[in-house]
Amino acid sequence: MGSGGMIVMDEDDCMVDVARFYQDFCVDESCGKCAPCRVGTRTLLNLLDKITTGKGTRADLKKIRDVGAAMQKAALCGLGQTAPNPVLSTLKYFEAEYLAHIDEQHCPAGKCKALVTYSIDASKCIGCTLCARRCPVGAIEGERQKPHRILPEQCIKCGECLKACKFGAVSRR
Repeated sequence: MGSGGMIVMDEDDCMVDVARFYQDFCVDESCGKCAPCRVGTRTLLNLLDKITTGKGTRADLKKIRDVGAAMQKAALCGLGQTAPNPVLSTLKYFEAEYLAHIDEQHCPAGKCKALVTYSIDASKCIGCTLCARRCPVGAIEGERQKPHRILPEQCIKCGECLKACKFGAVSRR
């Protein structure tokens, strides 16, 4: 982001969330003097928030491209002119991730909490209760030595159950 630093990411990083992170930074850094930057950065952030929470549409991708192009041309300073770059480049090179968020309501990297679900495979669960004891909100039910299940309406998607399970019964999608 203009500092000359290098960032290393892998398949466990969601490019849509990375773009949202940088846009959040740009919203905070904007001085607000010109509308292309003041309104544009906020608009891009709102669109990215919408996508990372599973409420995005394909039309939002066109809006992102249009707002980004307008910002690059009309903003008065370097921040406003370059603020859309992380969003536009992730959209260009990782469009499939954006589409997975929109069309499939799924975050391939498993980072966007609103789009992640945890489940227990009954054929692998031995009922050891490790996951249930580790769950901070009591979202796992089941008897000892019988398969357990996650209550999706109570699950806060913290991932503690996945970490606790020693049998590969808990999965994240």
